[in-house]
Amino acid sequence: MKVKKSAENMVFFEYIKFINTERQKANQLTARRDAVKKGDPDYKLISADIDSISKKVIAYQNNLIATHSAKFVSKVVKMSMDVKIPEAPRRPDGSLIDSNFAYHYFRDHYFDNIDLNDDRLVNTSVFHNKLDYFFSQNMLLQQPDTIVKYAYIFCDKLNQKSEMFKYAVIHITSTFEKSKIMGMDKVFVKMGERYYCSKNTEGKSPAYWMAEDKLKDLCEKVTTNKVLVQGVRPPNISLRDTSDVNWKDFYSIKADYTILYFWESDCGHCKKSTPKLQKLYAEKLKARNVEIFAVSKAIDEDFEKWKKFIKDHKLTFINVALTNTLFRAAQEDARQFIPKYTTIEALNYSDTYDVMSTPRIFILDKDKKIIGKGLSVAQLEDFMDRIQGFKDAPKIIEPDPEDVNH
Repeated sequence: MKVKKSAENMVFFEYIKFINTERQKANQLTARRDAVKKGDPDYKLISADIDSISKKVIAYQNNLIATHSAKFVSKVVKMSMDVKIPEAPRRPDGSLIDSNFAYHYFRDHYFDNIDLNDDRLVNTSVFHNKLDYFFSQNMLLQQPDTIVKYAYIFCDKLNQKSEMFKYAVIHITSTFEKSKIMGMDKVFVKMGERYYCSKNTEGKSPAYWMAEDKLKDLCEKVTTNKVLVQGVRPPNISLRDTSDVNWKDFYSIKADYTILYFWESDCGHCKKSTPKLQKLYAEKLKARNVEIFAVSKAIDEDFEKWKKFIKDHKLTFINVALTNTLFRAAQEDARQFIPKYTTIEALNYSDTYDVMSTPRIFILDKDKKIIGKGLSVAQLEDFMDRIQGFKDAPKIIEPDPEDVNH
């Protein structure tokens, strides 16, 4: 069976053929140039030939866009092209007003060549790659507030009922939810609050594609994690120490930094990391006015195991737990402890702090705001050395390969 080529396809195939031919020429010239020293006359000549090919390609693209403006292929080609950066503005004396004008203009006009009202573009790899590039380190500082700022700017200009909006919101949210960069969960939270868990003018979630049960789960995760992102002061924890009588909370700690450490005495990984944390505390952190507030669950026979572990390993930092007697009494009537001694958030600390596995570390500044989390003990040492001005201090905790996968 023969398929007759449409006018659209013919334009597209001719374009691809042209691009492939010119790319092959450019690659050959680049390989030749790489074999020549920069000072060699041939280097300059070859560079001029490469520039000539680039100009030829741009001219072809501009002509295609102008000639076939009504065709979808012209939109795809235009989308693939970078915006043209104008001459930087200057003061009367000729000096530049903004030395970073080219970057700022390129960033602020990056999406100008994309028809944001044409949902067909979402199905192209070009759109995906453009979106990926913009929100990567190639364009933006990989800092959560910066990512959130530009994610809002971009997504807010899209039609909330469009596929373009759906794709952009899902892509940005999921990308930073899975990010390995510490603190990027804040992007997930902020995207969730604005585009999933809010209400539009119709009283519905802007995330029209989400099933009700999935949306509920996502918004519960957003609610939990919004108090656990960098820059936020998380809920206080007030629980009993090994005496099972005395209450201790971390808001009362007077220290430059406080480490929240969630662990359990029967957790295999905790059995390795907790003695390391004690070593780090005793030999380095304590002298630098860094306190550790360790939280555990010590119910039934775990209470004695918890106390024994603390004693056997000579843990000198603060240890509190949801003890057996406290847990049983709170089950009967939590009001006898709330709010006089503690809070419901503290009694349910596993849910409050999203402790799905142990150990888990949060680093707080003197105001008890989160500045770091999700680190191993070795990574914690490096982090504290850096922020306290001891970057080159000898390390006392050896990195453990198991920590990377934990």
